[in-house]
Amino acid sequence: MFIEQISVFIENREGRLAEVTAILRDANVNIRALSLADTTDFGVLRLITNNNDTAEKALEKEGFKVGRTQVLAVEVIDEPGGLNKILDPFFENEVNLEYMYAFANPKSKNVIMIFRFDDHDKALKILAQKNIKVFTSREISNL
Repeated sequence: MFIEQISVFIENREGRLAEVTAILRDANVNIRALSLADTTDFGVLRLITNNNDTAEKALEKEGFKVGRTQVLAVEVIDEPGGLNKILDPFFENEVNLEYMYAFANPKSKNVIMIFRFDDHDKALKILAQKNIKVFTSREISNL
């Protein structure tokens, strides 16, 4: 049920993000979702792509450090409180949410959120108990 994201470590300077996206464009890699967290000196660009192997090779060839992380892609109902239906059970069960970001879902009015938890196994059990949809890698790649 996990999907894989890649993380790219980039210097926090003008044009660096455009350089990364140009490398991916030239490698024919489609970015499906992304999140950028920065500090004064560097940033971490987290990406869901249509081809992580190609993305990683293209970026490393140009000198970027790339990591891979397992995350969960979860359906969030598009209504007031929809996100809380996901978050509240984790708070109640002491599962820490490390970060999250949105993923557009062109085939549904609902949203897909990418979550990284401190305990993915416990998070998966909670999601199953609440009958909350968790997407597989195959489902994400078919969107």
